[in-house]
Amino acid sequence: MFRSLTTRVIVTTISLLVAGIFLYTTFNVRHQHDMLIDTARESTELLLHTVESSIYNTMHLGNVQDVGAILSMVGQHNQLVGVRIFHPHGIILRSSIPNEVGRSVSADDYKIYLSPKNYSIFTMPPHGEVLAMVKPIYNEASCHACHGSKARVIGVLNINYSLNRTKMQMLDASRIFVMSSVAITVFLALTISFLLVRFVKNPLDNMVNTMLKVERGDFAVRIAYKGKDEIGRLIGSFNSMVDRLDVAQKELEQLHFQQLERADRLASIGEMAAGIAHEIKNPLAGISAAVTIIKDDMPADDPRGTILGEVVEQVKRLDKTVNDLLFFGKPSLPELSCVDINSILTTTLKFASQHRGGVNVERRIELRPELPPVYADDKQMQQVFLNIVLNAYQAMPSGGVLGITSSLTVRDNIEYVRVDVSDTGSGIPPQVLEKIFTPFFTTKAQGTGLGLPICNKLVKLHKGDIRVTSDNTGTLFTVELPACHPGSTDVSEVAE
Repeated sequence: MFRSLTTRVIVTTISLLVAGIFLYTTFNVRHQHDMLIDTARESTELLLHTVESSIYNTMHLGNVQDVGAILSMVGQHNQLVGVRIFHPHGIILRSSIPNEVGRSVSADDYKIYLSPKNYSIFTMPPHGEVLAMVKPIYNEASCHACHGSKARVIGVLNINYSLNRTKMQMLDASRIFVMSSVAITVFLALTISFLLVRFVKNPLDNMVNTMLKVERGDFAVRIAYKGKDEIGRLIGSFNSMVDRLDVAQKELEQLHFQQLERADRLASIGEMAAGIAHEIKNPLAGISAAVTIIKDDMPADDPRGTILGEVVEQVKRLDKTVNDLLFFGKPSLPELSCVDINSILTTTLKFASQHRGGVNVERRIELRPELPPVYADDKQMQQVFLNIVLNAYQAMPSGGVLGITSSLTVRDNIEYVRVDVSDTGSGIPPQVLEKIFTPFFTTKAQGTGLGLPICNKLVKLHKGDIRVTSDNTGTLFTVELPACHPGSTDVSEVAE
């Protein structure tokens, strides 16, 4: 349930709302409690001043007996628990409750008189909480006739104000405020939940369901949403993405169809080429044998022997073209074993040294010693490197530098033995460079366009990689083959 974003947002929002309203309610209730207490204190203090004035007036007139009557009359107020005058030593002199005259005032009331504050709240059974307030009656000059002039305070006026009604008011106010807060909380929670479900959850659910349809391949679906908010912009971006996916899928389907057609054509052409090659190969062998016999029977100085020798060379070139065509159509799988790449390069260079194109070429060979062996078919790798070296020779007809280096590199935590073959020829133009591994593409007058494509296919069969870079200073071929470590890889897996 709480995995839903909307649910988490709703729960979090409501929790924060409840917490905020609870804190506000608590603060407000306490504030109202303090206000009601202050109101009760002000009322008690006003009553205290009124009683004090009445007592002073009565005593100035000499009607001392009327003081008790005043206290009794004031004490009839339903909020007052008691009104009394007690001696500074704590003996009650006058009181609205006649039977407590002559007794000691309560300890709580007397503590108020002794404390800096003139009021306090305490519990007085059976009246509950009361607000007690005292006010000393000072011995003024008009009082010296009866009380003498020695005592500074001739009595203490004490009123006990019941807080039961105040507590009821506080309870009613708190109940109303809490109920109002609960009602507001419920209303806001329902409103927020409705808005989130209406404007967030439902559009997101609709988007999720639509995305599921898109995942199943239905790119015709769209989401209708009229809002201009963040959800609306998100849905607009989603619809735009589906539009682009729809266009891309159609382009991919068209491209795939074109590739299938091309593959079918190439397969047909390959089968036809293989058939034609087989038909051509046998007559070529016969022609070569016949011409060779005729040439051998002629005298050495016969000029026709030169012509027949040229015919034999052309037959050999045609035979090589037929063999390349057959190999490219169905190459034989490499017989893999752990072989030394430096040894393969050394053997290849011996073969290449017999080519007349390398007469004016300087060779710079840097073969790193103690390289690990590679998984390779040594004969096929000789064919790859010989083809690359001969191409380098042909790129430097006026001479140059042929560079061959071997090293160790690591890609994706796998060790590869790397061979770089470079030349200092005029380089390969960019428009030609991107097509050099394309079958039958060639810029040579007598080339078949299968040399480098065969090299590329052989390297891929070895699970290796072949790359080429070129500029006007020369060309660099890079071949990487997986290193051979005993027990690390099954040789048969590489050939698959």
